[in-house]
Amino acid sequence: MKTELLAPAGGVESAYAAINNGADAIYLGLKDFSARSSAQNFEYEELLKLLGYAHSVGVKVFVAMNTLVKQSEVEGFLNSACKVWSLGVDAIIIQDLFLGKYLKEIRPDIVLHLSTQAGTCNAFGARLAKNFGFDRVILARETKLSEIKKIANIIETEVFIQGALCTCFSGQCYFSSFVGGNSGNRGKCKQPCRKKYSIMRKGFEEKSYKLSLSDLSVGEKIEDLIKAGVYSFKIEGRLRRPEYVAAAVYHYRSLLDGKNGDLSAVKRTFNRGNYTKGLAFGQDKSFISSAVQGHIGEFAGRIKVVSGKFICESNERFENGDCFKILRDGKEVGGGVYYSPCKGGFIISSKERLKNGDKAFITTDISLNKKLINTENKVKEVEISAEFEVGKLPKVVICGEEYFGEDVLLQASSRPLTKDEVIKNFNKTDIYPFKPKFSQIKIVGDSFLTASSLNALRRKVYSGYFNKISTQGREEKEINYISPTIKAVNNKKTAVICQNLNGVLADIGVLKPFDYNADFSQAIKDFSGEKFLYLPAYFTSEEIEALKDKIQDFDGLYCEGYFGVELCRAWGKKLFAGVGFNIANSVALSQINADYITLSKELSLSEIKPLCAENAFYLTAGDLKIMDLIYCPFEKSCKNCDKKQIYELFDENNRCFYINRYLASECRFEVYNCANLICENDLCGKLFDFSTQQDINGLILSEKQATLKEKFTKYTKGHSQNTVL
Repeated sequence: MKTELLAPAGGVESAYAAINNGADAIYLGLKDFSARSSAQNFEYEELLKLLGYAHSVGVKVFVAMNTLVKQSEVEGFLNSACKVWSLGVDAIIIQDLFLGKYLKEIRPDIVLHLSTQAGTCNAFGARLAKNFGFDRVILARETKLSEIKKIANIIETEVFIQGALCTCFSGQCYFSSFVGGNSGNRGKCKQPCRKKYSIMRKGFEEKSYKLSLSDLSVGEKIEDLIKAGVYSFKIEGRLRRPEYVAAAVYHYRSLLDGKNGDLSAVKRTFNRGNYTKGLAFGQDKSFISSAVQGHIGEFAGRIKVVSGKFICESNERFENGDCFKILRDGKEVGGGVYYSPCKGGFIISSKERLKNGDKAFITTDISLNKKLINTENKVKEVEISAEFEVGKLPKVVICGEEYFGEDVLLQASSRPLTKDEVIKNFNKTDIYPFKPKFSQIKIVGDSFLTASSLNALRRKVYSGYFNKISTQGREEKEINYISPTIKAVNNKKTAVICQNLNGVLADIGVLKPFDYNADFSQAIKDFSGEKFLYLPAYFTSEEIEALKDKIQDFDGLYCEGYFGVELCRAWGKKLFAGVGFNIANSVALSQINADYITLSKELSLSEIKPLCAENAFYLTAGDLKIMDLIYCPFEKSCKNCDKKQIYELFDENNRCFYINRYLASECRFEVYNCANLICENDLCGKLFDFSTQQDINGLILSEKQATLKEKFTKYTKGHSQNTVL
């Protein structure tokens, strides 16, 4: 089965490191609309130059434009996407499924890959992406192996195999947004999940990196993914250094080619938590990196204190400039640098007071880094034949393409052209990434050709062939973008998300079960409005199928993930598109076929004003979910689980967030903001989220903010007043 090794290119150096170490394709971002805005990223001119080299050596280039696009940015986004496509890129990666559908309509030849930010995790989501014109889905990192097999039978599939893991389910993280005002959905995540936290549960009270995950490294498990039908294997790391990219690509190129990979080099360039195989294979013991945050490196030796000197006992040789991280009982206590060699190892210089038995891990290996970034440029082997005959134009054939000289060959009066001269001349490939292989050099008669003419012929052949294989530019078409008209209607309806609809007074009730395996009928029997069942953004095909007989008493499904569009169509149910759809522009509104739509909670009131259709809602008050966790933050210590539903999570500033546990086929968790939401909304339907509230009677219909303020001692207006970056 043909596969693709896909590598990150945060900048030009990383792009060349990836290509020269065996990547089949690279992905990169522009200065705008990139989910890694702090990477170097590319201008159009830089991209065009890189495209020429990559395509000439058979490497594809994908451009990531995978951010949340607001109404004011839609035209710029579409123009940028079409411009990039006209330059000759091989695909564009997009997060907004509906914006992608629209882009496909105005430029049918465009190749689109659905970003991992879209959260594709089951067969329903995969079918929707295919129906909307996407050529590939980049699966959520949390997708199970059994689900990957199903999806691979529907659409071309790309899976992460190496690199950083997000704590939150793909595309559903609002932690950075609501805590710091910088949206991860717009490429500006401040990574609050990498800070220290404590959880009020026995054994988890000590502050540590409770939400920080180890880096992913599937290693030999890549064989299981190949058997599952995965086509593209993706290395994360547009923010990582070129040395890391080189090491990671070389490691997986070796594995895919049936050789032993060099994980040591990867560890020394970046290693958070000594790696996990990832959730495709189930949560393992190394999944959470609670003790160490950042690059841990590779074990180099143990510290022995002798006469005040810190000796690292090791058989390896190190050099000036090498850096180390020091761990004690699994926790970071400081760092150090190589000082000098000594008997039995080497001396480390450290500001910290190190102790006997401390472990030293190398985090900067100078000699390795030099080796990794000095890899020879990748070249394309080209077969060359030539014919030189008196009275005819010189003829050179390169990989089947014919090129001719400018002047007819004359009879040599003294020194005729030789085969060796031709080969020597064409072995000089100038700036072109070619390695010539000569098949037949035919010289008929005593032909004469000046050195300058032979040089000119070589340049013509190589430049002509390079342009042919590297230039894939397409016609640049002008976009006549007209923003879809949204009829502004002040929707007066109220919708409520809660655990029990009995006694709730609202137009629409969304039942959010604690246990999806339970009987729902008793929790909705006395509710008189429209009834919807809440489905989180992550739900497997098996979990969906188990609900089929339970939804007969519901009018529809409230879904946080795109898969809800296809699911509701298949089941003939109404769709309430949840907050997780991140609807932020009129194009998405015009493309989605939903009975009710929730606008993105990262939009301000002024930004939702042009989007207030008759079926639109805006999260107005209640709980403010900031993360979905598809793993157990308690390290799957099931035997000792106290089985509580709500846990308190405290950050370094002692702010209290809440973790909500619920049951599907296994325990899953949600994290809620340290302050509840209360904002003024007279523009569209009001959505109240009371996921963690036990007693909500009397709160819903009361439009007096004072009632909610009495209930919620800490509250925020969210992004209703100030736009998010």
